Formats: sequence, C-alpha cells, structure tokens
Amino acid sequence: MNPENEIDKTEALEPVETAAANVAEARGGVDGRKRPKWLLPLIAVVCAVVLVVAGVVGWNMYRGAKLAEAKEACATAADGVRSQANEYNALLNGDAADAAAVKAEQVKDAKTVESLGKELKASAPEYEGCVAEDAKGLDAATVKLGEQADWYKTHEQSLSKAVRAVIESKAAKTLETAKTNLTAKLDEASRLLADSDGKVADNATRDALSNAIDAANGLKDGNDPAKIDGARKTLEDAINGVNASVQAKTDADAQAAAAAAQAQAQAQSTYNGVSSYPGGAYRRTEGPTSGSNTYRGTTSGGTGSGSTSGSGPAGGSAPKPNLNGAYGCGNSCTGKYDGYYHH
Repeated sequence: MNPENEIDKTEALEPVETAAANVAEARGGVDGRKRPKWLLPLIAVVCAVVLVVAGVVGWNMYRGAKLAEAKEACATAADGVRSQANEYNALLNGDAADAAAVKAEQVKDAKTVESLGKELKASAPEYEGCVAEDAKGLDAATVKLGEQADWYKTHEQSLSKAVRAVIESKAAKTLETAKTNLTAKLDEASRLLADSDGKVADNATRDALSNAIDAANGLKDGNDPAKIDGARKTLEDAINGVNASVQAKTDADAQAAAAAAQAQAQAQSTYNGVSSYPGGAYRRTEGPTSGSNTYRGTTSGGTGSGSTSGSGPAGGSAPKPNLNGAYGCGNSCTGKYDGYYHH
C-alpha cells in the first residue's frame, strides 16, 4: 500500500460529532439557546387533538356515506314497491273486476270462480316508506319494502292466473252453448225442410233454408262462438221465412176453399129454387055443363096462373074456396063443403 494515499484518505473524512455536541444541541441548539420545556408537551397535545379531530371527521364522513347509501337503497326499494303495487292494483281494478262479475253458471268449471274469489280477498301490505332517520332504520325499512314488493309480485301473478282461468272457462262455456244451440236449430231446420215440401207459397224460402243448413253444417265444429251463433241466427231467419210461406199458402188455400164452397152453395140454392105464395086470387067460371076454376097469384119469380075443370050441376055454382096463401092444386083438387080444396 502507498502511505501517502492512506494519509490523503484520512484527511478527507468529515469530522465526527460527539455525544456532548448532540446534548448541547438538544438543550439549546447549535446557537446555544434553550427551547422551553412546555414545547414538547404542547406538540404532543396538538398532535392528539389533530388525531381526534381527524378521527371524528373521518367517522362522520363514514356515517354520512353509510346514511346516504342506506337512503338510496331504501328509495330504490320504495320505487320497487310502488311499481309492483301499481301493476297489482291495475289488474285488481281492471280485468279482475270484470272477471269477478262472472257467475258460476256462466263458466264451464265453477271452481275457477271460487279460486278468483279467494284471490280477491287477499289483504295487501300497508306501505310505510323510508321514514327512518338513521342508516340502521333505513336498512330495516329497505328489507321490509323488499318483502312488500315480493308480496305484490307474487299476488299479481296468482291473481292474473285466476282471472285468466275464469275468462278461459267462460269462453269454453260460450263455445259449448253456441254449438248446442246450433245443433238444435239444425235439427229443427232439417225437419222443416222435409215437412214443407209442396206446402209453401214461395219455394225460394225453402232454397234459402237449404243453403243456411249447408252453411251451418260447415261451422258447427268450429271454435269461433261468434260465427257459430251467426250461423244459428241465419238458420232461424230462414226457418221463419219458410214458416211464413207455409202459413201464407195455408191461408190462401183456406180462402180458396171457402170461396169454392160458397159458390157451390149458391149454385145449389139456385138449382133447387124455393117459391113463396104470399097471396093470390081465385076465380071460377061456369059453362053450360062444366065449370072452370082459375087461380091467379104471385110467386117470388112473378105472376102465375092455373086452371082446373070439373063437372057440376047445370046452372049451379060451386062455393068459392078461401085460397089465400095456398098453392094451386091443378086438376087434382077435390072440392069439399068446408070452403077449401084438398088434394
């Protein structure tokens, strides 16, 4: 090693501070002045206060954040309840109210009406909202609001199902009734079509009935109650048309028969001829050996006359009989002394 180099290194080292110098610096600083004894405790107190304040501020900030978070969560839960409640109430006051008016006899399955009645009796929960002032209370309200939202959602689904069951059962009953009525009307129409042959005033009515029967047969197995009921109505109108035509022909035949009977009766009466003799005059003329009895009177057809002749005493005269209102007897009359001529 080079001794000169070692000497240079030693000289290059900085002077080392001694413990005494450090103590002196602590007591009075380098300049020799002493710090007050209360300075260190004051610094400690200030640091403690700062720490406490910082902790309080931090805690308040934490509490504020938690409260804000709880309020937001509760508000969200409240919105969910209101949304579910609105949907439930809309169903309750709309389709459910209409379905509730359906009677058991209007549906194919009466149990659907009973189930709907039970659903309508359910009591909805009472809404309280976010009324708590601290995070703990708001968290509890959030949980309760979530339960209420679940209630509305569940019952909206069950009520909707019950309403749909009633509506479908009513539709099934309506379809069944329409088919039954159409079948009965088809039977009636078919019988009338067969029975009315040759008995209508206008055969076009029977053609219309036949067409209506064909159309109804094509719809009787369908699933549209409105179309099926329309076919029944068309059949009914066609049936009424045929019945009216049958009645018209019956009335016309009756009138024709009555007119023919009246004409025959008049002809028979004219042929038989009924005469009346309300009065007449009788006169007798005499000859030398025989007398002639002459009757003159009126009939319903005019004036008629007749004569009789017979033997009598010469120069004698027969008494005049009373022939008022009597028929003439011609030569077949025989005289009696009672004043009348007798056959």
